[in-house]
Amino acid sequence: QVHLVESGGGVVQPGGSLRLSCATSATIFNDYKMGWFRQPPGKHREFVATITTGGRTNYAGSAKDRFTISRDGAKNTVDLQMNSLEPEDTAVYYCNAAGSARIDHTGTFYPHDIWGQGTQVTVSS
Repeated sequence: QVHLVESGGGVVQPGGSLRLSCATSATIFNDYKMGWFRQPPGKHREFVATITTGGRTNYAGSAKDRFTISRDGAKNTVDLQMNSLEPEDTAVYYCNAAGSARIDHTGTFYPHDIWGQGTQVTVSS
């Protein structure tokens, strides 16, 4: 079962911008804290930003003042607007949903920790 679908990655020059989007179901969007993580080449996955169902945001130091995470209730999407990109931002970016595991009325199981497939962001001149 694919619960999170990322889009918007690509290649951008230093100083440029990209907007990532994570599409999900209403069940996850309404009940899970959503976030973005990234895994740079040769490194471990690291936290970028999260947003609660109430809209409270939290950012890694490297993302603060450059990245903005937001929710769109009409589309059930969580976006990450990335500005002033640097080569150090090059990574595979993953959407994450964290909440209580559940089974909905259709019998679909939702784990407590859900990951998307990832989208590549490359910042290079």
